Amino acid sequence: MKKILTYVFFLVILALVVIGVVLLTAKASPLTGDVPNDSALVQRGAYLAVAGDCVACHSTAKGQPFAGGLKMPIPMLGNIYSSNITPDPKTGIGNWTLAEFDRALRYGVGKDGKRLYPAMPYASYAKITDDDAKALYAYFKYGVPAVNQDIPKSTIPWPFSIRWPVQFWNVLFAPTKSYEVKTNQSPEWNRGAYLVQGLAHCGTCHTPRGLFMQEKAMDETGHDFLAGSILAGWDAPNITADTNAGIGGWTHSQLTQYLQTGSVPNIAQAGGPMGEAVEHSFSKLSDADIAAIATYIHSVPAIGDGSTRPRYAWGIASKDDVALRGVALKVVSDPASIYLGACASCHQANGLGSVDHYYPSLVHNSTVGASNPNNLIQIILHGLQRKTNTQDDIGMPAFKNDLSDAQIASLTNYLTKQFGNPNAKQATEKDVKKLRSLE
Repeated sequence: MKKILTYVFFLVILALVVIGVVLLTAKASPLTGDVPNDSALVQRGAYLAVAGDCVACHSTAKGQPFAGGLKMPIPMLGNIYSSNITPDPKTGIGNWTLAEFDRALRYGVGKDGKRLYPAMPYASYAKITDDDAKALYAYFKYGVPAVNQDIPKSTIPWPFSIRWPVQFWNVLFAPTKSYEVKTNQSPEWNRGAYLVQGLAHCGTCHTPRGLFMQEKAMDETGHDFLAGSILAGWDAPNITADTNAGIGGWTHSQLTQYLQTGSVPNIAQAGGPMGEAVEHSFSKLSDADIAAIATYIHSVPAIGDGSTRPRYAWGIASKDDVALRGVALKVVSDPASIYLGACASCHQANGLGSVDHYYPSLVHNSTVGASNPNNLIQIILHGLQRKTNTQDDIGMPAFKNDLSDAQIASLTNYLTKQFGNPNAKQATEKDVKKLRSLE
């Protein structure tokens, strides 16, 4: 009996070792060789980089494109910084091979063999085809100016900074296969699915996360795909086909307009991370690709949350008329007075905005009508700046230096009650302080 137990114990240990080796062995890139400095290939790669919105994470507000250094706070752990992906040989990826580039892009493994943090959306980029991966490599090798810029070191302390356990996360949650065309769907639908699931990585923000911070679903076949999530203090809303909780009530043309301009009057205006995605990515994509994205998103199964009407279906115009002349905002506590002093010059006293919709209405507005006031607080704090190819620059000033946490909480609750969803969660001074600290 003792010999049998010893034998069984030996087999268990051997099995664990084999499993460990399999799990911890990084997937090799199927790509070999190099790519030519071909102008058409580089141009295609440039377009794909726009579709992937690479510049959003690999650039800072005042830095050079793709030179990295963007701080990404990891809750309760510290900060990581995006890498330099320019072709600089010392601080960038100038001496990376095609296979090394591809392994980082689609499988989350750096040139040195260390696992990348999943803040890099390689779980989505795994869907990218071999040909598109080659085009991206060509663009970053030949089409991007080299920038010599070192990146700050991560502040995540040991042992949380150890990278090899990430491979277990990869095995459990990160796909390794490129997008597979569904023959029962149209070419447009498949193109949209490829972009949404892969390059555009919409699920990174719009799909809720599980216990291990994994996206609960990676495509439309999984429950909760694109059902909404909270990321870095921003509410990325449900964009499934549910009429009330999602965007099922939007027409195809309204969704394409939103992606291209960031604005659909009396429905929604893009701000925060989505505003940046519109400015740097969606507004620069072809009409055909935007149409494909809209077609696919409208096909994602509806997921409801008990909402009785869409976010943009709330609100009535205000009839308040409060005198406020020569009074400093910082000494005002009444929210209606704060509104008239800080907001009404653009959004009008009644909240209906300007006739040409340049200043949007707060009535029938997805941000003001949301049940979670996070995005409204964020917009008041940080303002809004958005540029697209098809409209004038859009700008709203930030009030973080003009209004206190208590004033912003009071103003937020006034806006949601007066112009938006009266059943929305009440904002507190603590909520504003927390969101202010995330900048």
